[in-house]
Amino acid sequence: MCGFCGFTGDVKDRENIIIDMMNRIVHRGPDSAGTHSDNKVTLGFRRLSIIDLDNGSQPMYNKDSSVVIVFNGEIYNYQELREKLIGDGYEFKTHSDTETLLHLYEQKGEDMLNDLRGMFAFVVYDKKKDELFAARDFFGIKPFYYGKFGGSLIFGSEIKSFLDFPLFKKEVNPVALENYLTFQYSVLDETFFKGVYKLKPGHCMKYSLKNKELKVRRYFQPKFEPEEAGLQDSIKKVEDVMKDSILAHKVSDVEVGSFLSSGVDSSFVAATFNGDRTFTVGFDYEKYNEIGYAEALSEKVGIDNYSKIISTEEYWDSLSKVQYHMDEPLADPSAVALYFVSRLASKRVKVALSGEGADEFFGGYNIYKEPMDLGIMTAIPMPLRKLMANICRALPFKVKGMNYIIRSSMTLEERFIGNAKMFSEKEREAILKKPTGKFDHMEITKPYYDFTKGLDPVTRMQFIDLNLWMVGDILLKADKMSMANSLEVRVPFLDKKVFDVARKIPADYRVNRRATKYVFRMAAKDYLPEEVASKKKLGFPVPIRVWLKEDKYYNIIKKAFKSEGAKKYFNTDKIIQYLDDHRAGKADNSRKVWTIYMFLVWYERFFVEETA
Repeated sequence: MCGFCGFTGDVKDRENIIIDMMNRIVHRGPDSAGTHSDNKVTLGFRRLSIIDLDNGSQPMYNKDSSVVIVFNGEIYNYQELREKLIGDGYEFKTHSDTETLLHLYEQKGEDMLNDLRGMFAFVVYDKKKDELFAARDFFGIKPFYYGKFGGSLIFGSEIKSFLDFPLFKKEVNPVALENYLTFQYSVLDETFFKGVYKLKPGHCMKYSLKNKELKVRRYFQPKFEPEEAGLQDSIKKVEDVMKDSILAHKVSDVEVGSFLSSGVDSSFVAATFNGDRTFTVGFDYEKYNEIGYAEALSEKVGIDNYSKIISTEEYWDSLSKVQYHMDEPLADPSAVALYFVSRLASKRVKVALSGEGADEFFGGYNIYKEPMDLGIMTAIPMPLRKLMANICRALPFKVKGMNYIIRSSMTLEERFIGNAKMFSEKEREAILKKPTGKFDHMEITKPYYDFTKGLDPVTRMQFIDLNLWMVGDILLKADKMSMANSLEVRVPFLDKKVFDVARKIPADYRVNRRATKYVFRMAAKDYLPEEVASKKKLGFPVPIRVWLKEDKYYNIIKKAFKSEGAKKYFNTDKIIQYLDDHRAGKADNSRKVWTIYMFLVWYERFFVEETA
């Protein structure tokens, strides 16, 4: 696991500029560094040594130095690909997956992507073609950013490296902020930094150094195609493919550990990966602490468990650092917990397995049961449901069941944008000082709903999460929080072979009245205690709603809500009202307050401290 950065053009003092950019991301690769620079392309690389520890340094060159590569990630089938390339006459100097990528590009060009199994973001500089070729992995495990500034294309694993490029213009993107308030993460292709874009999962791009033309295209499209199948056959396929994927994800020349919470996903990985160490964090509140469970399971399967209680003070003190490493604001409170479990693991291992992706592939979120739960209401004509919902909205008080009626009056496309929906368009318009009106949440989700037209509601919801929530929240925090601690996190659920099994599972085997992620839970029962395999999806619990009612933390946020940054973007009286109503117990506004606060913490770090 590593990090890279680079830019095009004959930029003055480019050798020193690339060093400064690399220093920004030294946490991604503290073991070694390398650069390439000519009057067309400058590349920088930081390495965290995992495979072929003594070799494998980057940038890496082919035999005649006409092709140069920088690569972040792991290719799990590189040994198989390497043998084929040797058979075709390619000579290898190392045993690294990077050199395998390099020769595969020489042999197949862009078509190389079809052969890969792994997580990756890379850039190939092809001197003969006078172009750059870059790609991001199938599901978006590894990040890739780019933008055009002052006639140069700049790119890298983290946006913060761009800050040291002299032609980079640092501006907040107000449209990104507006949509973040609804989704809780940066959901658009253009990031919070105006002019900086994400290369989307399953996409690649070419950049002509001659005419400065950039072309982006999709090379991989995940698609759910449920097939009729027997339950036992489906269970067996899931079990077999997961064991194969976990084995592949253990390929390493260093020790591999595993994260462990109380969920069935990480528990299954921890129980089957045949490693020696698991890592768990919790809070000093009983209902927000999973350490006792993790210790019990680790003892049962014969693995050492290392744990840490995150104190309230530690959590709050880390917020600025966490938002800095995230590059863009993220309002998911569990990102901080992931930072601490990564720090804990990095003291003993360089690689840790984690359970991200299981919910999106196999149907694990509790919200996926909603189409079944709304079944009774669907017998009522929609116009009548909408009338009932309008009455509920107009009432000056709240009654149990009101939200159920309101949600039943909406189509799936109207009500589901993913696992988090913070502010409605009307609410964010009220709190923003200069709302842009872009975009209605249905404009963002529409392409994914259009693609799944005719499929069942659960599958359509999974597809939304697979393309938005998982990429913008789940995987981004996994990469950024682990790499902040120089730790490589691998996600065996997010494997092409696993998806090929998961996408064909009938909807009823994924989500039914008995359980979410049903077929996976059945596969896990042979490896886990019944109470673990059947445990309801919890997510990582963080006591935000409790803290915001305490004087100390209420005052910290109130001060931020009165800051110059807050005054620049928000109607401060409106956002303070959300905070006060939460403290008074009038509404649980904890996540909305947190969403605003995380933006302000991010803004302070990048636009106040960075210019101080």
